[in-house]
Order: sequence, then C-alpha cells, then structure tokens
Amino acid sequence: MNKIHAAITAVNGYVPDYVLTNHELETMVETNDEWITTRTGIKERRILKGEGLATSDMAVHAVEGLLKKRGISADEIELIIFCTTTPDMPFPATANILGDKIGAKNAWGFDLQAACSGFIFGLATGAQFIESGKHSKVLVVGGDKMSSIINYKDRATCIIFGDGCGAVLLEPNEEGYGVIDSVLKSDGAGRSFLHMKAGGSLKPASHETVDAGEHFAYQEGQAVFKFAVTNMADVAAEVMERNNLESEDIAWLVPHQANKRIIDATANRTGVSADKVIVNIERYGNTTNGTIPLCLWEWESKFNKGDNLILAAFGGGFTWGSIYLKWAY
Repeated sequence: MNKIHAAITAVNGYVPDYVLTNHELETMVETNDEWITTRTGIKERRILKGEGLATSDMAVHAVEGLLKKRGISADEIELIIFCTTTPDMPFPATANILGDKIGAKNAWGFDLQAACSGFIFGLATGAQFIESGKHSKVLVVGGDKMSSIINYKDRATCIIFGDGCGAVLLEPNEEGYGVIDSVLKSDGAGRSFLHMKAGGSLKPASHETVDAGEHFAYQEGQAVFKFAVTNMADVAAEVMERNNLESEDIAWLVPHQANKRIIDATANRTGVSADKVIVNIERYGNTTNGTIPLCLWEWESKFNKGDNLILAAFGGGFTWGSIYLKWAY
C-alpha cells in the first residue's frame, strides 16, 4: 500500500469589502504612503465593518465557497481546525461556532493559536489526522479580524494589519501529492516583543487595562524584524535541504505576508527567483493566519498538479515554520 499524504483538494478565501488605504491612515496617525510602502510594501488592507461581525463570519464566506468548488456538503467534514489569533470569543472555540454556522453536523473541531504561523501549524496538524487514516476530510481555516485588536493611534501596528480569511480542504492521496514534510519551531522567550498585554489570565480585563490600551497588539518592530528575517528564511531553506530540493525544483514560494523585506530575504535565502514568489501584501497587509491561504486562493489557477510549493511563516511569541507540499490538482 502506498503512503498516504494529506493533499489540498480545494482552497478558497474571503476578504471584506472595505479598503483602508495608506492615504486614509495619514488622516488617523502620523505617517505617509511613502513611509509605509518603503518599510512594509503595503498600500492598502481590508477591514471587516458592520455590527456583530466576527472572524467566523469571514470564515463562513471562505468555507461555503470552498465546499461549492469541491462539490461536497458541510456534513461530510469530519474535523475543523481554525487557526486564529482573534477568536470570536475566548470560548467556545471559533471552530465550533463556524461548524454550527455552516451546518457541519458531523465535525468536531478546535482553535489553534500560533500567531502568524498558525496556518502552517494547523496544516501540519491536520495532515496527521489524514495520514493516520483517522479522517478523510479535514478543514483547515486561517483567519483573523486583526482590526479588532489594533490601536489606530499606534503607528507601529496599525499600518501593518488587515482582516481576511482562507481555508483549505485536506483529503487522502496515495499518488505522492500533498504535505510531504514540515519544520516547525517555537521560542516563548520572544513573547515580550510581540503580544497583547491584557485580557488573559495573567492580566484580566479591568478599567485600568482598558484605559491603558493594553487590549491591543503590542510590537517592538526592530526586534521582531531581526528575528523574523533570519528564522523564516532559515526554516524554508531547512525544509528544502531535508528533501534535497534546489531552487529550480520549486514552482512557488508561499511566504507569510508580514513585510516585503522579510519576504525578499526568504526568497534570497532559498534562491527562489522573484517570479516564483507569491506576494499580495500590497493589497491585504498582514492578515495574520489568513495570509498563506489567501495566497493559495489567489494563485490557485496558476498551480499545476505536481508543483513543489514551499510555505513559510513567522509569528509572535515567537513561532515559525515551513511546509513542503506537492500540489494535487
């Protein structure tokens, strides 16, 4: 019997309609379009507007489109892994909320939190359930409503993040396509450089924490950039070396869309030419868990069966990782 791999058999994404441009940000915080573009590569980002809308609502759009493309019903899904930093609520899991909203009556699920590396971690986790034979249809969702935890008076963070969601379906494959290998890393010592100060058990919500603005994302940009630019590139190179892959073997590099300079460093480290690097940061910014599945969604029509893809991400905390997969359709 051939080895079972977890293959992506469908992908879909969703971004909100509202476009927050660099020029609009100029009216909110001391910055300008040139400054933002030069340092990040971002020109605009999408923001989820509307009363009572949460991360799961974006996921509903992404997943319902995915199910339609694959020609299956929600009750065929067996497991939902929802990778997010901005869950609808602290509990229950947004995976469970999504399951209810789409009618996935036969699925169990859980949320996975690894900041911007979450989708990579979730994809590797979902693959294990397929490879073991435990499940045959696993939904991996990556999405965030980052605008819900961003202080639009903080220039260090408000220029970077946007809202969006993407999803993939994993199914068994015995032809050698799918997730081939992964390298996953974490170092909690990095938590002081990128985190949310309050809202957890360490510092529960209070008038003081709210007044101090401690329920927003906090980032020390230089420290994060220095660590990310090295480690995201190194882990992508590591998964290639482990699988005897040269740059010419790679059809597409799919990097987390955090910063154009980090993307360029990863491409340089792996030797992958610019025309093979998927970049949409200029339109969506950093959607955290949404960046990689949104890239897969937008470039889906350009992928060919058997293409070698390298996925790489870096997230707060710190977390980082890379996946080597062969495109299955």
